[in-house]
Amino acid sequence: MRMRATGIDGGTAGPRVNRAAITASLMLATFMQGVDTTIANVALPHMQGSFSCSQDQIAWAVTSYIVAAAIMTPLTGWLAGRFGIKYVFLISVIGFTLASALCGAAESLFQIVAYRLLQGVCGAALVPLSQSVLLHINPPERHAKAMAIWGMGVILGPIIGPALGGWLTDDYSWRWVFFINLPAGILAATGIMIFIHDARPAQREGFDWFGFATLSLAIGAVQMLLDRGELKDWFGSSEIWIEAIVAALCLYLFIVHTATAGERSFLNRALLKDSNCIAGTLLMFLIGIPLYGTMTLLPTMMQSLMNYPVITAGFVTAPRGIGTMLGMFIVTRLVGRVDVRLIIFTGMALSALALWQMTGFSLQMGMWPFITTGLLQGFGLGFVFTQLSVATFSTLPRSVLTQGSAIFSLMRNIGGSVGISIVEALFTENTQIVHSQLAEHVRPDNPLAQAPYLAAPYSLTNLQGIAALNHEITRQAQMISYIDDFHLMMIVIVVALPFLLLLRRAKRPADGPAIAVD
Repeated sequence: MRMRATGIDGGTAGPRVNRAAITASLMLATFMQGVDTTIANVALPHMQGSFSCSQDQIAWAVTSYIVAAAIMTPLTGWLAGRFGIKYVFLISVIGFTLASALCGAAESLFQIVAYRLLQGVCGAALVPLSQSVLLHINPPERHAKAMAIWGMGVILGPIIGPALGGWLTDDYSWRWVFFINLPAGILAATGIMIFIHDARPAQREGFDWFGFATLSLAIGAVQMLLDRGELKDWFGSSEIWIEAIVAALCLYLFIVHTATAGERSFLNRALLKDSNCIAGTLLMFLIGIPLYGTMTLLPTMMQSLMNYPVITAGFVTAPRGIGTMLGMFIVTRLVGRVDVRLIIFTGMALSALALWQMTGFSLQMGMWPFITTGLLQGFGLGFVFTQLSVATFSTLPRSVLTQGSAIFSLMRNIGGSVGISIVEALFTENTQIVHSQLAEHVRPDNPLAQAPYLAAPYSLTNLQGIAALNHEITRQAQMISYIDDFHLMMIVIVVALPFLLLLRRAKRPADGPAIAVD
């Protein structure tokens, strides 16, 4: 039998072995990018020492990556249509790998921020393009399985990142947090170069510079506001006010421009006319809040309140990823047998149940509650992520799949940024409020308030007793604040449930599946 190339923009079907090789290459790139969203966070204190800078300054190493990725994500669809998916993907992987090497070799704060900016620019396209390619090379009946594989790379990367980053930083150096990307990047680039044969579209769309500029400025300003709001005391800072005004103005201009620009709008009108795409993207935004919010809270909670080493905290959160893989495996067996909305509802309900159980956490508990709730929440997310991706794109024309997946990924990331900012801000504020409330009710018969601790007004034992008492009050206040955050994220999931009614079961439009495999 004569072997035929696998085209991803249309045309001839390809051999089954190419589908497996392409999927493996895509997953390497997706996993690499997913890991990098969280792996650098645990290394920030070590990077701060290497560059002799403040916490405010080293935070730009994270902020620059997030802002660059957010701005470039909406551009993915146009770039893929203009130059072809293969070439955009290949350049993105190569650029991301080179930027990782430069980050590992950085010798100054300016260099690490600049190279992280480049890493964000190159990495923005990896997740939406990998999703788009998998949808293209698989017929509709295989989309659920394809999205299950894709979802593992997207979700497991950020979950494994802190544990991997902690191990590399403790045993080697913070530079290996970036150098670890090199072998994965080389293998992914090689696979893409060999196995993907791209057929570039015959007609090239014009580029809406005004739409791109206003949307990019709005997204960038929102990301900056969310990332630096807590550090700058939110609207007590002129910087935050400027970012909020820029975001609101640019978003208004983008909406007006999109409504009046006709067919040359940067955001394709087909996306706005598809109810499944709109409902699924909105659901993904809401689900991103507890998804990333929980991943942010748990490691710091384990290390600051439970005194777990960074490696132990990483491994205790690992069952969450195991639950996700198990949930995705089961979902592939339910496709076509159970209504997709019922599957998503079950997953969201399980995630809400896990968060409700987390509101019962206490300072006296061991590791087991972390493991069981993480496993349950991950299991629920495994039900949600795959089916929500399939439902969102089930009615979209093939011509706008890439842009649709880019917007889908963008809203997940913005939801994550919103979630992280909300839980961190509420945690700080609630800790102060609860601390003051608890301190008001400290009884004079507390053992730490009695002799010999307070026998002499200005003795060392006096100060030690007061410090110990204040430390315990702070721990209790922080525990209550964590519980309040878990309760809020549970409410977000419950509020998101009615949006499932907007999803409809529908077959792909007349242009049909992109590829039929021999």
